[in-house]
Amino acid sequence: MGLARMTGPGEHGGSASVIRVLVMGVSGSGKSTLAASLSVAIGAVFIEGDDHHSAADQDKMRNGIALNDDDRMPWLIRLGSLGASQTTNVVLSCSALKTEYRSALRAMIPGLKIVFLELDQQTAHRRVSLRSNHTFPARLVANQFATLESPAGEPGVLSLSASDCETQQLRAAMDWLMPA
Repeated sequence: MGLARMTGPGEHGGSASVIRVLVMGVSGSGKSTLAASLSVAIGAVFIEGDDHHSAADQDKMRNGIALNDDDRMPWLIRLGSLGASQTTNVVLSCSALKTEYRSALRAMIPGLKIVFLELDQQTAHRRVSLRSNHTFPARLVANQFATLESPAGEPGVLSLSASDCETQQLRAAMDWLMPA
């Protein structure tokens, strides 16, 4: 099995019976795929971050213009509000590239745990280049790596290799979230 690290306690904040998880990483890391599988495995509502970008932000990305903090904060607030409104398990997928973004989501969603999918820039670029009909173009991958502030060392974070197969990632996330 590939790289798997956890920082911080494994206990959940907020309601002990409700699991709240953010699957984060750069574009092409597989966060939507893992988040969808994880949501099924734990019986959670799945909130796909890409579905909640404004039309203006989608246009910017389609045109190869990277989003900035002013673009991202309203999007993060929408995601945080959606996540916080859930009374059952919830899994979000979102790049959450900066510490500030993750802090904002944690402030809105009590007990939020984070699964970080780590990936090198070359592999991310290749994966994004192979996508069809996606808002995010491969030419913006380098900007995501320039923006990324690793969550390593933050509490409640599980780091996984995005190069591992989805089954390995799911098993590691499940073991971390729901220890025997």
